Amino acid sequence: MKRLFILICTACWLTVCAQGSESPTYEMYYTVTPDTANHYLDVRLDYEGKETENAELVLNMPRWAPGYYQILDFAKHLCDFRAADGAGRNLTWRKDGMNRWRISLPDSRRAVVTYRVYANERDVASSRVSGQVAFVAPPGVFMHVDGDLRHPVTVTFRMPSEWQHISTGLRPLPDDAATFSAPDFDTLYDSPFLLGNHEVSRFSHEGHDYEFALETPDGAAEIGLERDFRRIVSAATRMMGDVPYDNYCLIHMGKGAGGLEHQNSQACYTDGTYHFASRREHVKFLAFVAHEYFHLYNVKCIRPAELWPIDYNREAVTPMLWVSEGLTCYYEFRLLQEAGITTTDEALELISTYFGLYAPYQGQHHMSLRQSSYDIWLNFMNQDDNYRDVRINYYFKGPVVGLLLDVAIREKTAQRQSLDDVMRLLYQRYYHELKRGFTEEEFWQAVTEVAGTPLSEIRRLVDTTEEPDYDRLLAPAGLCIDKANWKIRCVENPDASQLAFQKSMGL
Repeated sequence: MKRLFILICTACWLTVCAQGSESPTYEMYYTVTPDTANHYLDVRLDYEGKETENAELVLNMPRWAPGYYQILDFAKHLCDFRAADGAGRNLTWRKDGMNRWRISLPDSRRAVVTYRVYANERDVASSRVSGQVAFVAPPGVFMHVDGDLRHPVTVTFRMPSEWQHISTGLRPLPDDAATFSAPDFDTLYDSPFLLGNHEVSRFSHEGHDYEFALETPDGAAEIGLERDFRRIVSAATRMMGDVPYDNYCLIHMGKGAGGLEHQNSQACYTDGTYHFASRREHVKFLAFVAHEYFHLYNVKCIRPAELWPIDYNREAVTPMLWVSEGLTCYYEFRLLQEAGITTTDEALELISTYFGLYAPYQGQHHMSLRQSSYDIWLNFMNQDDNYRDVRINYYFKGPVVGLLLDVAIREKTAQRQSLDDVMRLLYQRYYHELKRGFTEEEFWQAVTEVAGTPLSEIRRLVDTTEEPDYDRLLAPAGLCIDKANWKIRCVENPDASQLAFQKSMGL
């Protein structure tokens, strides 16, 4: 009866998705079972075609995960691939490239495909299974029909009997908390899952539903994590004027590194505890949370044109990741200030950290910020000994240029406009109205529109290796740089204009 109920729900979903478009010609239903003893995910795909002629089923597994700019070739973790018809008879199949399988369907429209995925990686783009928890990163687990990412898909998890929770940004089907439907594979690939006995708390905030899924919750209540997260959400909502989701899931796992943004969730590794050694470490962590949260605006909605639609088979090369990542690093500082979480000194310490990570090194004279965005597919995890001598990282220089850009816009408009207005313009025009990404020229046109004049000097700092005249560019805001330790600070005895400028920036 449960299986019948799920199939009925799936059929209803497909009917809704097909309204106004051509009816789907097949159905896809996944079942995933964690093998906790051996670190595997056992995957079964039930495929049901609706065409009567002989056919070939071509399945494709992504080679990378959006937001994680490295070819990971997830198929390398796959083994024991098998395809059968409805009666259990083996179907002929062959590999076509590293991540594509071709299955012959000579006498039947149905195929049952099974395979195993080794899941023992501790990074936010890869899956992990242990005796206590399973983190499912969908791009490395689920295959789509080649060339058809827009098709609906249903996933059911069969968990160990002692496990109680499945946390994700997707909503479960009614009356079946272990089954989830996605309207297309882009949505599924953007929806990680945490399975196990992790701590779960749910709350509503400003008309939206939230879930905290904490694998190692030690200290979360004591530091007021929920309180500060609510403040970050409210600050972002005031800044952008909109919330682009119905519900949001914060997935925080145990000791590790890295975080990955999603349209209605974030998946992050922590230090394994929320008891921080110092206030400085606490603030850095909240900046990390704010970073991944602001990404739901800047990259999930406000995105470079090269990042949408997504081609999971090859790199999405763009010169604009300094906007997607670098400006998001800048908004860590802005959000925590807007939320009333940090003091002025703590906020300046956050932005100063980025100065110190690139400004003292020779790489800034060999690679522009634009080029670092373009070449990230070569350098995402490239830590050669000469790294700082010949390259820069847009995570470091990007927020610095973001600060300079914000100050320049505020100066040109007598503090009536700011970088926030650029972000709102891009969000409204390209995400809401045109429903597409922005080009490089369209970004700079938006800056010109807000500032009232082209900011050619700031663009030159992006496109070339020219070293910024920091003190001159920051002077309108009453800020300066101590190059002995690359700390940004307020100037002594600021004038009235500089004080007003600092107030407008929340300093």
